[in-house]
Amino acid sequence: MNSQYAVAVHVLSLISQFPEHSSSADMALSVGTNPVVIRTVAGQLRRAGLICTRQGVAGASLTRPAAQITLLDVYRAVNGEDSVFRLHERPHPNCPVGANIQATLETRFGRAQAAMEAELARTTLADVMSDLVSRAG
Repeated sequence: MNSQYAVAVHVLSLISQFPEHSSSADMALSVGTNPVVIRTVAGQLRRAGLICTRQGVAGASLTRPAAQITLLDVYRAVNGEDSVFRLHERPHPNCPVGANIQATLETRFGRAQAAMEAELARTTLADVMSDLVSRAG
């Protein structure tokens, strides 16, 4: 998983909190990145149906209430259905470890992925916003 996931949550939080200041330039200042990165992430969020943007008009809006957007929705928007855990491609089939490592790891990686996704599914953007508000005072 790369930092695009954290950037996506940051972008959604900004849109939720400050919809009138949700231009890519404004968001890039908050995230500490280039507006091109914001536009890339916003495109992923738009294609996933999480935000609505209009060409030629600065700003974006959530397509549903923050309480109905889970961190799993965001994860899938930027990572697709890919697992965080990846296996190497060509272990040696005649080696006792190489011949069995993928099956061994697939089971464990699958359980870890499922646990992570379950946790992300329990947390909404509204939960994130509540925590941000309490931290900001």
